[in-house]
Amino acid sequence: MPAKRDHTPNDTFDLLVAGGGVAGLVAAWRAARAGRSVCLLDRGALGAGASDVAAGMLAPVTEADPREPALLELGLEAAQRWPGFAEELEADAGQGVALRRTGSLVVARDRDEAEALDRVREVAAGLGVAMERLLPSAARRLEPALAPTVRLALHAPDDHSVDPRLVIAALAEAARRAGAVLRPGGEVAEVLAVDQRVTGLRMASGERLAATDTVLALGASAGDLPGLPPAARVPLRPVKGQLLRLRDHEGPGLVERTVRFEGGYLVPRADGRYVLGATQEERGFDTTVTAGGIYELLRDASELVPGVLELEVEEAIAGLRPATPDNAPVLGRPDGVDGLIWAGGHHRNGILLTPVTGDAVLRALDGERPPPAFAPGRFARSEALA
Repeated sequence: MPAKRDHTPNDTFDLLVAGGGVAGLVAAWRAARAGRSVCLLDRGALGAGASDVAAGMLAPVTEADPREPALLELGLEAAQRWPGFAEELEADAGQGVALRRTGSLVVARDRDEAEALDRVREVAAGLGVAMERLLPSAARRLEPALAPTVRLALHAPDDHSVDPRLVIAALAEAARRAGAVLRPGGEVAEVLAVDQRVTGLRMASGERLAATDTVLALGASAGDLPGLPPAARVPLRPVKGQLLRLRDHEGPGLVERTVRFEGGYLVPRADGRYVLGATQEERGFDTTVTAGGIYELLRDASELVPGVLELEVEEAIAGLRPATPDNAPVLGRPDGVDGLIWAGGHHRNGILLTPVTGDAVLRALDGERPPPAFAPGRFARSEALA
C-alpha cells in the first residue's frame, strides 16, 4: 500500500468524491490505495444515507429482475468477488464486516408465489447458480422457526450477507489509512465546470475545491446538482424503503439464514439482531417512518416466521434508494464531459455491487469507457431513439 500523503486545504486533488455512502467510500479507498490524492465530502455522517438503511444481502439472483440480464450478470460477478473483497478490506481497515456465508431461503405462502419461485429457480439454473427446491417439511428442517403454512421454498446456499454499517466503518478506515482525506459535514453545493470539463466542487460554505477528476456518488439528489453540465445529467429518483432493526435478547438462533418472501426479507446477524425490510415507495424525498409501513412488514414476516413478533424493536428507519429509469447503476464517464465520473443509481444493489463499483471508478480513472448498459449517457441515447 502507498505511504499516506499529507494534504493542505489549498491542495488540488487527483480525485474529489462527492458522497460518503458505500459507493463513494469504495471509490475513495480504491483510488487512494492506487496512489492518487483523494478528498471525500459528505454533508452528514459517513454512510448516513441509503447505505445506513441497507440490509446487506448479497443475493444477485433472488434480488434481480431476469428482464435485466446485464444487471444480473454484474450482480453475479460482484457476489463472486465479495469473499476476497471482504478479506482485502478487513486487512486494510483492521476491522471486520461480518460476512455471513449461511445462504438464504426464499419462501412462498400460496400457489402464485410458489409458481414464481419455480421461475426464479429456472433462471438460476440457466446461470449455473445452485438453488434447491424444498417442500415445506424440508424447509422447516433447515429453519424450524418457519410457519407450517409455508407452501414451498428455495434454498440458495451461495447467498451471503454483510453488515452494511460495518462495511461503511471499514471502508472509511481503509480509505483514511490509504491517505484519503474524509470530510463528513461538508455539503456539496455546486459542480464547478469550464465549458465541458468539470474542475471541482463548491461547498455550501463557499469553499472551492479543485481536482483532476470528480466522482458523483451523492445518491438520489445527484442528478440535479447545480452546475452539472447538461450532457452529464442522469435521471435519478428516490425510492423510499422502511425497515426495522430487531433484537433477540436471548441471542441468535431464531433463523440462521436470510429468509426472503414476497415484499420483504429477514436478515440475521451473528449477535442475535435481525433486519426486517423493506418497503418500496415512490414518495419523493420523504423519509418518515409510518405505522402502515411497519405494520405491513411485521404482518408479512410473522405469517412466515411467527417468532419475529417476540423480538425487541431497536430501531425503525427509512432511507432513499437512488434509482435510474432502468434500475441499473451509472458507472463511468459521461460522453462529452471531461473530469467527471459517475458512481450512483444503485437502487437495491448498492452493497452487493460495492466491489465492482470500486473497480469501475479505477477503470474510468485509467481512461476506460463503461459498458453501454451502465454508461451515464444511455438515457440520452434512449430519448434520441424515442
